[in-house]
Amino acid sequence: MNKDFAMSRRCELTLKGPQVGHKVSHSNHKTKRRFLPNLVNVTFLSDALGRGVRMRVSTNAVKSVDHRGGFDAYLIKAKEHELSPKAVLLKRAIEKKTPAADAAPVSVAEAPAA
Repeated sequence: MNKDFAMSRRCELTLKGPQVGHKVSHSNHKTKRRFLPNLVNVTFLSDALGRGVRMRVSTNAVKSVDHRGGFDAYLIKAKEHELSPKAVLLKRAIEKKTPAADAAPVSVAEAPAA
């Protein structure tokens, strides 16, 4: 997803963006309005990269990062089409730095007999 994220009101981790709805008056008169996501500037600490990463994310994304066990774990588990271009580059850098945890450990039953 190659959307331009410069100055956009879109979360870099969850891709939440503005929605359109109605402002309803007391007389039930409806006029168009925009519901903007609650975006905050946050510095996430990456253990794999050994540095902080500044991102503009929704408060819901901050809760999701904490729930999944940190910034690195969130990015590794997230799918690339659900992330901003900046987050995809960070995900790839983190995957390069982390050891091959995806390789399944050999169990005792599968180990060759000595």
